[in-house]
Amino acid sequence: MSIALHHGNSLLTTCKNLRSLTQIHASYIKSGVDTDPYFTGKLILRCSISIPGALPYARRLLLSFPHPDAFMFNTLVRGYSQSDNDPRSSISVFVEMTKKGPVFPDSYTFAFVIKAAASVGSLRTGSQMHCQALRHGLGSHMFVATTLIGLYGECGCVESARKVFDEMPERSLVAWNAAVTACFRGDDVAGAEEIFGEMVARDQMSWNVMLAGYAKAGEVESARRLFSEMPSKDDVSWSTMIVGFARNGRFYEAFSCFRELLRAEMRPNEVSMSGVLSACSQSGAFEFGKALHGFVDRAGYSWIVSVNNALIDMYSRCGDVSVARLVFESMAEKKSIVSWTSMIAGLAMYGHGEEAIRLFGEMTESGVTPDKISFVSLLYACSHAGLISEGEDYFSKMKSVYHIEPEIEHYGCMVDLYGRSGQLQKAYDFICQMPVPPTAVVWRTLLGACSSHGDTELAEEVKQRLNELDPNNHGDLVLLSNVYATSGKWKDVASIRKSMIVNKIKKVTGWSLVEVGKAMYKFTAGEKKKGIISEAHEKLKEIILRLRDEAGYAPEVANALYDIEEEEKEDQVSKHSEKLALAFALSRLPQGANIRIVKNLRICRDCHAVMKLTSRVYGVEIVVRDRNRFHAFKDGSCSCRDYW
Repeated sequence: MSIALHHGNSLLTTCKNLRSLTQIHASYIKSGVDTDPYFTGKLILRCSISIPGALPYARRLLLSFPHPDAFMFNTLVRGYSQSDNDPRSSISVFVEMTKKGPVFPDSYTFAFVIKAAASVGSLRTGSQMHCQALRHGLGSHMFVATTLIGLYGECGCVESARKVFDEMPERSLVAWNAAVTACFRGDDVAGAEEIFGEMVARDQMSWNVMLAGYAKAGEVESARRLFSEMPSKDDVSWSTMIVGFARNGRFYEAFSCFRELLRAEMRPNEVSMSGVLSACSQSGAFEFGKALHGFVDRAGYSWIVSVNNALIDMYSRCGDVSVARLVFESMAEKKSIVSWTSMIAGLAMYGHGEEAIRLFGEMTESGVTPDKISFVSLLYACSHAGLISEGEDYFSKMKSVYHIEPEIEHYGCMVDLYGRSGQLQKAYDFICQMPVPPTAVVWRTLLGACSSHGDTELAEEVKQRLNELDPNNHGDLVLLSNVYATSGKWKDVASIRKSMIVNKIKKVTGWSLVEVGKAMYKFTAGEKKKGIISEAHEKLKEIILRLRDEAGYAPEVANALYDIEEEEKEDQVSKHSEKLALAFALSRLPQGANIRIVKNLRICRDCHAVMKLTSRVYGVEIVVRDRNRFHAFKDGSCSCRDYW
């Protein structure tokens, strides 16, 4: 028996999959080894921790064993709490444990089951486990209390986390770090600073936790100051700063921080690479992004899926979807759902709806199951390509074929699908029949469609709905004003604009970014004419004159103020930031170079017309990324086919 037991334990340590493990188990049942608690405990441990997909088998072993001990229960609770798919089952195993008589939960049991409650965000279950821990005299135990701090922090209950922390008789460094994290998760920056300041000893994790907290809270300057004060910086510190800058719109700082990392002779990790590529994506820094792609290949990052996903997104959002497709097709490792979805989204932004649908088909045929984000990208592609029936079909298949319950984003895509195609009443009826309450964003989507198609009556009805949800949104008032202006209802236009002035509601200022000589230049509507702004205005005058003479350009001034002269209206639309960015690029870039512009708002009809004519008269390719999509202008035409 002892020889068989020793041999069985040795075999278990080499077992790699569930099939071989069950074979070993079956072969030792006859010898009676399977009744030994040590062997069974080791078997449950192997199933719970080391072998993928073996947790159900471990549970059957536990329930079939006549007298399972605390180690067996704790092992299974730990396995479920650390699993990605079924952490809740650790709670049901805990319940089974409490029913088994002399077997009592210990500090390990509570630490693992509370961690499971935190991972599913169940404050109620976590609080119940807290009460059970107190009953067993373990509420202040270091492991249990530290996990409780994490639970309350995850659920946003800073006061409860702080109470547990304050009542701990002894605090480890892990507990201090957990308390700082809990404060940040509950938006208590001051509390995090207070705890961090009280720490007698700090490790690298302490500094990184504080740094990440500042970055996620948008406290970029505080993060920068802390970063400069750190006694040592590891790859997590650098990646936290790069991602923090990128997420907070500080793109140039993200680029600068990445360069500093290289100068410090640190090797970027995949988070740093993805973060700096994300900064390129958001800012439209195409040339810097291309340089980073070269670095990725030289430094051996091209096998990392997340970095390839970031490259796909960068090329898509910087105006070169064909290179994005090349990166996608050349991925050596298996493509993740993010890879497929990023590529579908890239095609959608360019209005390549049919190609996006084909790629979706390839994804499902390859065995990758679409998720809800995949469907947002697919429906977006249908909307921007005018594929009404296809969009309806995929929206229906979400639930009937893929068992995905549509969420508000999917309903919003359908409203956009109908509204963009001019089926405004159908879009309105669709909203009214939605099984979930429509958000302001959904109604705003329809209001935008009313503005594009000039439906004053429905626009007024939609604005009434928006008044109930978001009454002082400046964008809604501007859209309604545009509908009135297009219809010639100038008294209503004046009334809205007066209301905005009285209520101190300001329009979002339009800005555009353009890359010239590996540097990004920003132009804002209505800026004072000095420096590069003056240069752009002078060049723009030349462009407009040439477009008038050679292409018959006439400004579209329908939405300009009604009580000013026609010449002033033309001057008003000529100050739009994307026109200034275009003019500056034409004055600085070599002849024939492609121009890439990023715009924070939707491009207006007049600017769209100017871009088309400029691409023909000057023989340049222009790519504009506005708030909604890409417009690729070439030889006087736009990739959107004037459907935007």
